[in-house]
Amino acid sequence: MTITEAIDARHSVRSYKDVPIPAEIRKQLDDFTETCNREGNLHIFIRYDDADGFDSRLAHYGSFRNVKNYIVLAGKKDDDFDIRCGYYGEKLVLFAQQLGLNTCWAALTFNKKKVKELIPAREALCMVIALGYGETAGTPHKSKKASDVISLADSQPEWFQKGVEAALKAPTAVNQQKFQFICFNEKVVVRAKGLGTYTKVDLGIVAWHFEAASGHKVGFV
Repeated sequence: MTITEAIDARHSVRSYKDVPIPAEIRKQLDDFTETCNREGNLHIFIRYDDADGFDSRLAHYGSFRNVKNYIVLAGKKDDDFDIRCGYYGEKLVLFAQQLGLNTCWAALTFNKKKVKELIPAREALCMVIALGYGETAGTPHKSKKASDVISLADSQPEWFQKGVEAALKAPTAVNQQKFQFICFNEKVVVRAKGLGTYTKVDLGIVAWHFEAASGHKVGFV
């Protein structure tokens, strides 16, 4: 599965089969996680065979079922911490999709107390991502049109259009898609349209989708 095929196939999945992730798949995930940590200066790690992270009323309220594996996004807090967590977290999400796994970002509907106990006191917890073999492959979310998320553009080459279309397939907090792309002289930046608790995380997520599909880097404003 290519990265663009993974973008098309990835949908949020909240219910999982009681099937362990094989050792060889875990090794690939862990190696990829370490690469993300080095590049992003983060402390991302994966908990396997641990139901405690989603053992809470909030998790049941959020319709999560049988989540026994999850990705923890953590690290030292700074100005772009949330953006980096979104960017590298989504890198892991799409890599997991390529390995045949399903995922779902979780901001509130998990056991935050138990997850925080896994993190050193000097580090911050951003979010977690449910991981495993889904009961279903999920369904596509409703999406804005490309014109709704382009603020300014002196031109719209094919690669830019592909990047924006991929960004629209990215998961965002309650599917608000509060982002805008700007393209001038083939340089692209993305900015938030309005403020929200997880707006910066969303910017990181959509930036990776854009880059993976277009082959062009994205800046932030």
